Amino acid sequence: MTLVDKAFVWCNGPGPVYLDVIDLVHQHLLPRTYIEIGVSTGRSMTRTLPGTDCIGVDPDPRPVFPVGKSTRIFNQTSDDFFAQHDLGELFAGLPLDLAFIDGMHQFEFALRDFINVERAANSDTTVLIHDCLPIDEASAQREKSTHQWTGDIWRLVLILRAWRPDLEVHVADSPPSGLGIVRNLDSSSTVLSDHYDEIVKHYFDVPYSSLDDGTMFEQLNRVPGDWPAVRDLLPRRPFRTDNLDRLKSERLRRSLGPSVSRSLKRSIKGGRPGQ
Repeated sequence: MTLVDKAFVWCNGPGPVYLDVIDLVHQHLLPRTYIEIGVSTGRSMTRTLPGTDCIGVDPDPRPVFPVGKSTRIFNQTSDDFFAQHDLGELFAGLPLDLAFIDGMHQFEFALRDFINVERAANSDTTVLIHDCLPIDEASAQREKSTHQWTGDIWRLVLILRAWRPDLEVHVADSPPSGLGIVRNLDSSSTVLSDHYDEIVKHYFDVPYSSLDDGTMFEQLNRVPGDWPAVRDLLPRRPFRTDNLDRLKSERLRRSLGPSVSRSLKRSIKGGRPGQ
């Protein structure tokens, strides 16, 4: 049993919230490379560990949380980013290990993000997608009318399961609105891009009521959101062999900041903060 497993052996029922699941995924995979579509305040990027080459993409990033030294944030739309940059070059030839799509909450944007991310992926890549499990019909609409808004990202899950049966697509029931987990990616596949217009036109007309008939969990391939269930969907081995405790300590120092970190060290040694 790994350190991650021991720390979360208590998980059952609804399981940890999606940010904690992302944290566990980073600790389990120790990815070499990571891209996040939709940075916002940078809260989810704080889950990355030292040694991971991180890229964030957002047309209006407003990071208030500390990010790592190896994090690069591109202030542009994801469409513009992928049109102007090659992930393989940005990651110095390394493959994409982990991605998190949490940009526009309308399925055609998320579909394009997935298509572009998959071009840099391989069979070991994991793609996480936020807001795949609707809370209710109001929050699952294309336009925001509720505080908790998932948009129609649920349509993306239906698309991937219907058009790409070669993919392993699951939705972890992680509060508050689910976390999609996609594996077995294929960078050579052009099915989604070749049929993009056809797909978007068709799924625009798929009503929420098609989910709200008691078959939502089945259609979205819902799995429990607890860590053991999520772990079973991921690669078995990490991409790096770094010491996890050391990485977590470095991340803690980063989140505390240099002055707070020094005070914490003094207090641990028996001194008083600021002494």
